[in-house]
Amino acid sequence: MTSNTVSAGSPNASTARKGPDAGHTTTVGAGATGAAEPAGTRGRTSIADVVVVKIAGMAAREVPGVHDMGGGLSRTFGAVRDRVPGGRPNVGRGVKVEVGERQTAIDIDLVVEYGVPIMDVARDVRENVISAVERTTGLEVVEVNISVDDVHLPDESDEGGSNAESRVE
Repeated sequence: MTSNTVSAGSPNASTARKGPDAGHTTTVGAGATGAAEPAGTRGRTSIADVVVVKIAGMAAREVPGVHDMGGGLSRTFGAVRDRVPGGRPNVGRGVKVEVGERQTAIDIDLVVEYGVPIMDVARDVRENVISAVERTTGLEVVEVNISVDDVHLPDESDEGGSNAESRVE
């Protein structure tokens, strides 16, 4: 995993869209140096893209009506990963971010529960994600784009199987 530190004011402070495992780090506070400076401003603060991805993912999952996150293939791999002993759930699945010097943009792929007003869920997710990311990182969230990829129906099992009785013993 690589770590690229981009100094504040650098022309490279903005990055391309990254996934949760991209390993990119952006410096968001280039502090001053020297004994004459206040202690709170000595040094730099860097926030990795994966930090913003995880915060946004957790905030989106907190909203009622969100069943899952990620596209179809991403959810399939996630289901396999969750069943492997020792495997950890990927809270950043379905989240992509672009982190700049002082701002971030976030894209989220959702699966919503059947019957919930999709526009209301999207609004609530957007508000919760913006609040959590801005409060936690200090970055300004310029946009949260939400794509609803699927609707979870009440009779669908999470395992993708059928609820019908088995024909064999």
